[in-house]
Amino acid sequence: MVVSIHSGYVPQQAKIVRTEQMTAAEKLFELQIPDGPLGHEPGQFVEVSILGVGEAPISVSSGPNRGPNFELIVRKAGSVTEAMHQLGAGAVMGIRGPYGHGFPMERLKGSDLLFIGGGIGLVPLRSAIHYALDHRSDYGRVVILYGTKNPNEILFRREIEEWKQRDDVEFFMTVDRGSPDWKGNVGVITTLIPPLDLNITNTTAIVCGPPIMYKFVIMALRSKRLEHDQIYVSLERHMKCGLGKCGHCQINHLYVCQDGPVFLYSDIQDVKEAL
Repeated sequence: MVVSIHSGYVPQQAKIVRTEQMTAAEKLFELQIPDGPLGHEPGQFVEVSILGVGEAPISVSSGPNRGPNFELIVRKAGSVTEAMHQLGAGAVMGIRGPYGHGFPMERLKGSDLLFIGGGIGLVPLRSAIHYALDHRSDYGRVVILYGTKNPNEILFRREIEEWKQRDDVEFFMTVDRGSPDWKGNVGVITTLIPPLDLNITNTTAIVCGPPIMYKFVIMALRSKRLEHDQIYVSLERHMKCGLGKCGHCQINHLYVCQDGPVFLYSDIQDVKEAL
């Protein structure tokens, strides 16, 4: 059987244009593909492969309107990502995708957007934030909440400073544990939610973070009277092959890589083990 290179099964080569070490564990890769741009939606992911090592699903972190290249943030967490961290500008890696359903930015036009990112969960959220800021007049308030375990794990430091300086973005950050030179808020990310004065009828929350975060963030949002159909969550941690073939991401009747990774919370609130 002849498989088309556009079938989703065969990777295309992507050239590394630039890298940047973001934290001790996370590294940014700016990539270029021959027929770029990638053509992704915010919240989608790609399969990244290193010849002779393996393949891993990685969320796209840059907005779709930010030029012909795209960016990935790779956390060093296994043999494939270890191998990626050894690569620099000029090297190549394989790319399949993009895959999955992203954040419905077109559908959310006119809404106030509340982004809530925990740790590396800011990576896919950043793509949606880029989209909202690139189409700023299409949305109401843009509020970004970001939390990490400690100050050393903060991603996108320069960009965060830019967000803080904008008069059309409200940005709040916290760390679970501070350091001697940390001057910001200390506490889990849910401590940032109660002070918010939200327009309940027009606010959509977009949430991504570690599994333990979801339960408590959703409880906090419900206490602000947001309904289940006003909350989107990304379950990108479950993904594997991207094609719904391996079964790794299956949760009851759902295949996260095909049906998600972005879900409206009201659609999965009764699905056991979804969060």
